[in-house]
Parts: sequence; structure tokens; C-alpha cells
Amino acid sequence: MKFLRIDMTEKTIAVEDVPSAYQGLGGRGLTSIFINTEVPPTCDPLGPENKLVFAPGILTGTSLVNTSRLSIGAKSPLTGGIKESNVGGTIAAALGKLGITAIIVEGRAPEGEWYILRIDETGAAELVPGNEYGGMRTYALVEKLMAAYGEKNGVACIGPAGEYKLGSASIQASDVDGRPCRAAGRGGMGAVMGSKGLKAVVVAQEGKDADALADPDAFKEAAKAFAEILMKNPFTGKMMAALGTAGLVSAVNAMGAFPSYNATQGTLEGFEKVSGETMAQTIQERGGKTTHTGCTQCILHCSNEFVDPAGKFVTSSLEYETIWSMGGMTGIADLDVIAQLDRLADDIGLDTMNTGTAIAVAMDAGYKPFGDAQAAIDMMEEIAKGSEIGRVIGNGPAAVGKHFDHHRVPVVKNQSIAAYDPRAMQGNGVTYATSPMGADHTAGNLVGAYMSKALDPLSPEGQVDASRNAQIMMATVDNTGICMLAGTVLAAPNAAKALLQLMNTKLGTDLKQDDMDAMGIRTLKAEREFNKKAGLTSADDRLAPFFYEEPLPPHNKVFMVKDEELDAIFDF
Repeated sequence: MKFLRIDMTEKTIAVEDVPSAYQGLGGRGLTSIFINTEVPPTCDPLGPENKLVFAPGILTGTSLVNTSRLSIGAKSPLTGGIKESNVGGTIAAALGKLGITAIIVEGRAPEGEWYILRIDETGAAELVPGNEYGGMRTYALVEKLMAAYGEKNGVACIGPAGEYKLGSASIQASDVDGRPCRAAGRGGMGAVMGSKGLKAVVVAQEGKDADALADPDAFKEAAKAFAEILMKNPFTGKMMAALGTAGLVSAVNAMGAFPSYNATQGTLEGFEKVSGETMAQTIQERGGKTTHTGCTQCILHCSNEFVDPAGKFVTSSLEYETIWSMGGMTGIADLDVIAQLDRLADDIGLDTMNTGTAIAVAMDAGYKPFGDAQAAIDMMEEIAKGSEIGRVIGNGPAAVGKHFDHHRVPVVKNQSIAAYDPRAMQGNGVTYATSPMGADHTAGNLVGAYMSKALDPLSPEGQVDASRNAQIMMATVDNTGICMLAGTVLAAPNAAKALLQLMNTKLGTDLKQDDMDAMGIRTLKAEREFNKKAGLTSADDRLAPFFYEEPLPPHNKVFMVKDEELDAIFDF
């Protein structure tokens, strides 16, 4: 267990034992509690006082399946508050196998200087001058880095958007095939990385210094049980491999909760052209892969490889949220165009959700018409160029709304909503409003409760309690390194029991379920404490005004949860 502290001002690297205050933490819990402790809340997010933290989960680097998640945390230049952005691929497992609990990037290199942080198979780290990589898009960058350091490396990097320090800039991570198509998209973490002068982190995947397991045999038994639970579950064991997350397109559209045409409709005309079923058929007919492993040790195979009509690779993976943001919100019901926009977002280093919504706001404001595919592509290229309009769009929906003086901007804390309209899924609206992260479906998504009819999505009743419980659970899951999709099985007692055994046999502890919940609560408390000190108030824990004022067809509902209920959600 060790911290690597990288001082970009002094160009030094220090190796530290993990302080006792951070023992037993990983992933989001570690990044958030660390940021709350060490980063001045009122600092400039793009200044030297902000810190960028890369932390694999507690169980990452072990033999447990679906634990290849990396949390990346900092003060967000987009929201002005604390942020954790989560990404898969290969780099988290690579860090875990080296016993690296976190990489902490501090200070700031001189403007115009770029560096590569290289960590070899022994765990030795060095800062390598990288000006030759400046300005490169991520696909060309990763190809060049793999040629220089070898293919058995995990990479996290930024593209032009990160270099421009744009609010929607992502950090792109390489998948098992060495492509930078996994994104820590939310909150502008790519801009923070760019502000430090760090172009890429390259980590050897062949490390053999993972933290020791307290009880290896019992851990192996629990890991086997958890894997079996995943494969027997209909959602994780069948639907994910068949359709991936895109399987939600038809279901959410049927619920009237698929925000379309900049959230003026709850359904997309021609949705069937971009559904998961159509996507799978298209990929199969063209010779792509509908079942693909994107992340180290994944057994769900929820990824895919979308190819063009000639069978040439375009992007991986075409996800539900991207189909929504680049398709539903813009009115572009064309998988080939959406795939091209996804590829551009990965290559430029952009959050597809924030960027697609920004394009939709521009269209809604009259800059370009809904459904104009070439206009959307052109806007992406303007971001890559760093033009005036490109920087506006690249800074996200709120910046676009301000530029065009347009009122309909679907954000919370300047971050775009996700692919579930809060007027048709009231509890998701609670999560958007109250999550310390800004509007974020990964912070506590209730779509499963709505699809199973355990909760009425159109009624305000019960939504706050459901959101609170989901947010606590997800904060806990994000500590462990288990992917969000695998985490869906934890509602089952046998899965929760297996997770407890995994944690205890890894750490040598005697945690109970209450202790796991306490981990999530501690994480949320740290995040809310930071935001309060940074100047955020209850007024920031609200949806955009139009959600309260404009009924959403086809149900013609507005968001109905009362402000006082939102304010009381975290009265633990």
C-alpha cells in the first residue's frame, strides 16, 4: 500500500506509506476524503493548489472479476465542487497489481510544457518530457505511447480538450485492446490534468506487487461465489452481453423518460433506429462484435465494437448514455452518426454526455436545427480546433446557454443530466439535484426500481428515501472498485454477503453491513463538507428551473419533489 506524490512544479516523485486516515479506503471514498482534507475548497480548480487523485478500488488488483474501476478526483472546474469521475479499461488493475493505492498529482508545470508519467513493472515511476505529444488526439497518442513503452501498458491520457482546459474535458483510458475508448468523462477532470501539464499516465500491466490478502483461500471462495451470482442474474448474466447498456433505449423510451430534442420530449421519433436491438443486429451484419471485453477481468462483456458498413472499426463501446446524448438530445436517429460522434469525443477527449447536451442546447437555441448530423460533427471539430464557438460548446451546456441567452439548460451544478428525464423519473431527479457531484446517474440511479415497478416514477412519493439509499450504496460500491453494472446485484442478500467476505478477507477486518453503509455515508459527508466550504449552498441542490415549469410529453408532468425534502435527504 503506497501513495505516489507527483509534484509537477518541482518535477519530483515521492513514495509514501498510506497514512492511517486513509486506511481501508479506495476509489471514490479515497479521492473524496483526500480532496476534502488536502485541497483548499476555494482554490482555482485549474491552479496549482488543486490536486488530481487517481485511486483504484479496494478490491482492484485482486482476482475478483469486474473490479477494474479507477476513481479520478479533484475540485471540478465544471461544478465548482468536489468531483469523482469513474473509468474502466486496464489502468486501474495495473495500479492495483503494483500495490499503488493512489497517485496524487500536485502543483503545475510551466504553461506549454507536457510530461508523461511512466510507471514500470517494478513500480518505479518517472516524469518523462512529453512536448512531442502536445496537441495530439488520443488515438494517435496511445498508439505512439504503446510503440514507445510496449503494448502491455494501461494508459490514461488527455486530448486537445484537456489541453484547452475545457469544462467537458475527459481523461481517456485504454481498453484491453489498447484503444483510448474508456472515459472518465464527468466534471472536467481532463482539464485539471491538462492544467498540471500531464499529458498521459502509462502503467505497466505486469506488476506483481499487489497488496497481500489477509486470507487468500477465503477470498478465492468469495470471489467464485460473487462471479457465479453475476452470471446467474438475468441483467448482468444475459442482457449485458446481448445488448450492453444500449438495451435501455427501448425500455426508457417506452416509459416516456428518454429526454429528447434538448429535453422537450420524453420520447425520440425513430428511437427504434438507435435501439440496442438494432445496434446489435447492425454490428452482427457488419462483422463487428456485440460481445466484447473492454475492461480487465470483466465477465459481463457489456462492451461492443461498432464498425462501419465496410467492417472497419469505428468505436467501442457504443453506450446507452452516448446514444441518448448524441442521438436523443440532438434528434439524430442514426447509429453511424452517433458512433462517429462517440469516436470524435474519445479522440478529442470529451465527455459525450456533457458535449451532446451542449450541442442540443445550441440546436434548441437556433444555432443549428435538430437532427442536423453534419452540424453536430462540425461542432465537435470546432472544439478540437479550439475556436471561439468550439470553446463555448466544449465548456458544456451551461456555457452554451449563457452564450446564446437560452433558458432551457438541463444541468445541475453546470453538469448535464443523464439519459433519464427527472420529470418522468422523479427519483433520478432527486439524485441529480442532491448528489455532491452535480447531475450524475452513476451516483444513485433508480431505473431498476421503475422497470420492476417497485416505485412509481411519476409520483414524488418515496423518491427521496429511494435516492438516499441508492446514493449511499453507490458511494460504497465506488470504494470497492466493482463496476456499477456488477454492483446492481448487491441488492440480493447472497451478493451482499459475498462482498462482505471479500472485503474482510482482503483487509483482515470484521466488517458488517452497517460498516459498509457507513463507508458510503462517510464518503458523502466528506463531499458535502467540501462543497459547503467551496461556497455551494442548498440553492445549488436544485434542478434547472424549466424542469419545474415545463411539463414533459407524453406524461405531461413536471418535477414535483419539494425543496424541503431535497434539503433533508442527507440528514443522517
